[in-house]
Amino acid sequence: MDEDTRYEAVSSRDARFDGEFFFAVETTGIYCRPSCPAVTPKRKNVRFFPTAAAAQGHGFRACRRCRPDAVPGSAEWNVRADVVGRAMRMIGDGIVDREGVPGLAGRLGYSARQVQRQLNAELGAGPVALARAQRSHTARVLLQTTGLPVTEIAFASGFASVRQFNDTIRQIYARTPTELRAERGTKQAANASGIPLRLAHRGPYAAREVLDLLAHEATPRIEEVVGTPGDRTYRRTLRLPYGSGIVAVDERSAGPWLEARIHLTDLRDLTTAVQRLRRLFDLDADPYAVEERLSADPRLAPLVSARPGLRSPGAAEPEEFAIRAVVGGAEAARLVEMYGKVLDRPCGGLTHLFPEPAVLTGHPVAGPLATALADGRVRLDPGADRDEAERALLALPGVPPVTAALIRMRALGDPDVAPEGVPDDEAWRPWRSYAVHHLEAADRSWGESAR
Repeated sequence: MDEDTRYEAVSSRDARFDGEFFFAVETTGIYCRPSCPAVTPKRKNVRFFPTAAAAQGHGFRACRRCRPDAVPGSAEWNVRADVVGRAMRMIGDGIVDREGVPGLAGRLGYSARQVQRQLNAELGAGPVALARAQRSHTARVLLQTTGLPVTEIAFASGFASVRQFNDTIRQIYARTPTELRAERGTKQAANASGIPLRLAHRGPYAAREVLDLLAHEATPRIEEVVGTPGDRTYRRTLRLPYGSGIVAVDERSAGPWLEARIHLTDLRDLTTAVQRLRRLFDLDADPYAVEERLSADPRLAPLVSARPGLRSPGAAEPEEFAIRAVVGGAEAARLVEMYGKVLDRPCGGLTHLFPEPAVLTGHPVAGPLATALADGRVRLDPGADRDEAERALLALPGVPPVTAALIRMRALGDPDVAPEGVPDDEAWRPWRSYAVHHLEAADRSWGESAR
């Protein structure tokens, strides 16, 4: 998009572009999402930025009306396989907060200077600024949904000091943390049920089909779908960098978001837990781009029309998904029962964490993959090179091409995978994974009607 086209999107308050770019108004010093309901500023006063961090780096403050920090992420970072796309996925997962820029660069196979230069050149912000913008959003969520002391929130959000936290909140939101907390409105403070969240998405969202798939795949003790169709809740356990968590996402939604609750043993895991949910539910997808491409194919057009907003779900725990794909559902349930870690505080049917790869290296079926995951020969983290990961998977015994493709689609979140045996068409690129889900959803629907 050129700047004139972006301004047209701003003038029409087009929510399709929320998260794809941001605009700032020089006369007010504020930056917004494209769909901001405020009066459209004059073109000469508007500047455009690819990320919120870039707008913040130029001294602009977040709009109080449209909350630009709460938009869906750009679908571009799911599609791209280059260093910038991989870096953005890893920053979203909290790598910079946990390992710093050297840790991010090492995982990408570049020097810290190279990563800094590439991100600055393309996004107008380096990894520290991008992580800082993410920390600020996490802090706002905790301030407005919990009653935790401000000092505890500062460190839980990833800030190195309370002073850094206070300065950043004032710079980005033009309020003190206390003033920001006072704006919580009707939101309730977190209680035993966890931190309440709204997970934003753009466009329509086919929640029923996603919940159908997750219910079909659910492994007892670590995940479950409860309720009746149309009013279900997906719940699961998570193994996180600092502790564990239990998350719940509701099927029914009253706006452009999914209602969720997250209960954590360590609040420093909030950013990572949210990003894993976003990948699992494919919340940063661009359904408009997907449907425009796939609807051009006469074979897919009626399927796309029947299921607007159909997503290509990812995986909450990529290594877990890969092992489950290799051993099958029944054996995965047995592995949880025999080797999974029991939660200190079970919650309903959720009692365990899926076993770590290192625990399964001696398993007759999962062993080769578990060993490769444990020693790093196969990487499935958000910044993994997808081509390298698939080659490494195919080199292992017991991982056929169809399974490797499924792991690439789901565990690595690749939107452009056509597993073996599924009709392929180059015209579907770069959204072949979505085409596969449309075909599979149609098959399930046909099977149900036949019964």
